Amino acid sequence: MSNIEGKNNKRQIDIPCNNHNEEHEKQGISKCIIITGMSGGGKSTALKILEDIGFYAIDNIPPAILPQLIDMLKTHEAAVHNGIVAVIDVRGGILLKGFEDVITTLKSKVSLVKVIFLDASDEILIRRYETTRRRHPLGKDLPLSVMISKERSVVAPVRELADVVIDTSNLSIQELKDALLKSLGMMDAEPSVIITSFGYKYGIPSDCDYIFDVRFLENPFYCPPLRNLTGVDVEVQEYLLNFTETEKFYNESLRLIKLILPLYRKTGKPQVHIGVGCTGGRHRSVAYSEWLAKELSADGEKCIIRHRDIEKDKEKVSDVVAG
Repeated sequence: MSNIEGKNNKRQIDIPCNNHNEEHEKQGISKCIIITGMSGGGKSTALKILEDIGFYAIDNIPPAILPQLIDMLKTHEAAVHNGIVAVIDVRGGILLKGFEDVITTLKSKVSLVKVIFLDASDEILIRRYETTRRRHPLGKDLPLSVMISKERSVVAPVRELADVVIDTSNLSIQELKDALLKSLGMMDAEPSVIITSFGYKYGIPSDCDYIFDVRFLENPFYCPPLRNLTGVDVEVQEYLLNFTETEKFYNESLRLIKLILPLYRKTGKPQVHIGVGCTGGRHRSVAYSEWLAKELSADGEKCIIRHRDIEKDKEKVSDVVAG
């Protein structure tokens, strides 16, 4: 068959590292990113993008409080390791009061302070408000065009102080993410696919984006020579490949996966979690996950493969009567 090979090739499994970095904790917070700009310019989206890559996120904070917050969070692990991103805009009241002094104070505390101003054309801002039907933060008694003009005059000095101005008028979420990371001198984390095999008897992983149920495939558990093996073993994989249903399902599901991955990337989602389940999470789901990781890795995807329940279902041959 063209897409699956019944070979027990060794593969590298990437395990996320969560080692606590005591040196960073001693140094305190090293990055503070301030996102500001026009209402409707994409500040909430930008905040979420940076939060997803590890920044400690703060929304709608008065500028004067930020230096105090930096001191309070100097032992917070996420803030220390990855930095802080804060949205400051007209919702916080008088935006400009002491803003420049606050930036000066922050620079005395943090090695990297950057102000990013998000803007968009009036036409696009009006369209976004009409689409979401949200009220402009400056009020509701005036036409949107007038409130937008009023806001522009309020935030104009902040725009002048900004290190980076990003026009989001025609940007997709992925393009906004690229622009943000480029402005921060950061390389985007390589997109990855997490593949988790599991047993339904132990519950479905709660954070999967897609679940594939392979319980309809022939079960090697009821083949005595294979019962104490797992889906990583070549004997189990070759047994499953003897059935045409295995090939048909694998090829059709692979087509779906290859369709959805680039579509997810367009939404700015860097990581897709695929769950593959069988009864015990030891044979069929493990084999399918191994094949899938090998295929996607050959296509250039960075795959993280986890066999959650592979050690849980270890009944001996004499313990079970095949039915």
